[in-house]
Amino acid sequence: MADNRKEQERAELHRTIWGIANDLRGSVDGWDFKQYVLGILFYRYISENITAYINEGEREAGKSTFDYSKLSDKDAEQAREDLVTTKGFFMLPSELFENVHKKAASDENLNETLETVFKNIEASAQGTPSEDNFKGLFDDIDVNSNKLGGTVAKRNERLVKLLNGVSDMKLGDYRENTIDAFGDAYEFLMGMYAGNAGKSGGEYYTPQEVSELLTRLTIVGKTEVNKVYDPACGSGSLLLKFAKILGKHNVRNGFFGQEINITTYNLCRINMFLHDIDYDKFDVGHGDTLTEPLHWDDEPFEAIVSNPPYSIRWAGDSDSLLINDPRFSPAGVLAPKSKADLAFIMHSLSWLATSGTAAIVCFPGIFYRSGAEQKIRQYLIDNNFVDCVIQLPDNLFYGTSIATCIMVLRKSKSENSTLFIDASREFVKVTNSNKLTQENIDKIVKIYTDRVNVDYTAKVVPNGDIAEQGYNLSVSTYVEQEDKREVIDIKTLNAEIERIVAREDVLRKEINAIIAEIEGDTIS
Repeated sequence: MADNRKEQERAELHRTIWGIANDLRGSVDGWDFKQYVLGILFYRYISENITAYINEGEREAGKSTFDYSKLSDKDAEQAREDLVTTKGFFMLPSELFENVHKKAASDENLNETLETVFKNIEASAQGTPSEDNFKGLFDDIDVNSNKLGGTVAKRNERLVKLLNGVSDMKLGDYRENTIDAFGDAYEFLMGMYAGNAGKSGGEYYTPQEVSELLTRLTIVGKTEVNKVYDPACGSGSLLLKFAKILGKHNVRNGFFGQEINITTYNLCRINMFLHDIDYDKFDVGHGDTLTEPLHWDDEPFEAIVSNPPYSIRWAGDSDSLLINDPRFSPAGVLAPKSKADLAFIMHSLSWLATSGTAAIVCFPGIFYRSGAEQKIRQYLIDNNFVDCVIQLPDNLFYGTSIATCIMVLRKSKSENSTLFIDASREFVKVTNSNKLTQENIDKIVKIYTDRVNVDYTAKVVPNGDIAEQGYNLSVSTYVEQEDKREVIDIKTLNAEIERIVAREDVLRKEINAIIAEIEGDTIS
């Protein structure tokens, strides 16, 4: 019954979000507009979060009717220092979402009001341990952008609609721990716009089902991990799956990631807050992981998950320092300049804890191409670091129909072999794309955990055999495809052909006789 109510609430929430999108359709491109919805959603979230936190403390102290949103800014100021220490930021009552929203329709300077609020939230964290997590967080919510309208009046009109729409979202009472509604709203928006954004969508968003599979592969036999890491974290959905599956307190030392795209980097930090991950429990950096990694002091990581960009260019051997970089030097060769895929693999392996597991989505070409990529595969196999390769179905990801694979890495394997799994048939078709069901995910994880041969599905291959195959890691090389073609009995087929030929001969004679008879009648 509770699940049914939850689904109804989720459907209603999705309808509200869809309504906001329709209301402002045409004024802002969908992928850009998403930033505004998420930004205002985030603004509402941190307003309610800090209000609930303060109210709870005051009510426990005996002030049963205390409401921070009704307090004067002057009285609130005395709590600033304490709140920045505990929550990482501070907001005056007048700057809370609900109070700005109440006056929005009559505020001719709404754009300036919001800009000031956002700057003040960021400034409240300056010079404190939470500064990096709040710095530039609202940069992509440009309330003065022409994308919102050509005049201040038009922009403010749309900002009012945005505030109204986000206010109408039924996100539950923070104190009742229905905070998942915020995360769900975020995920729905990401999925909605990733689906409409073509190829750009896949850069920012990994479908939730794939995220769950990657997470579960890395935590087999574990109920907690020390730290999780994603070297190309996008909007953070892979990292946050650990909070959902294990519980955020069972990721003991927090969530770590790096993202090269500034907009997506901001979204990732917003996403952490939306999922109630405190500022001191995540460390997400901005920059190029391959050439400027930001977490040297935090590695190794017990769990690494990633869906890095496929076949992008990188510095490679044009940067003479990289061949001596301890992340890449063990293989003796760098990934090609035009294909950085295996550089991400080597980076992840280098930062993986001895007892840890990494699960990484890969472009299929890296498993069979020759040259430097073959040499890196040789290093991985000869040192027994590849635990498993899983062939996924095609058409799972936004923006590409390619059938990708998952490479699972481990440093402390007990046997010198690699498991290959063909999961290409594990999906259901949903409109134009394929989707992993819970049953599909459970089945793949079970096959991975059992680690035994299964006809047409799984094969445990000694690493010596892989060497004989030129270090080819394509699943199809080792897992035989089931031949579902009809078995034909050649003797029966030949007999049938003879019968048809004989019958054809009879028919031809009968037709000739009829023609002769017709021609005879015509002559007479």
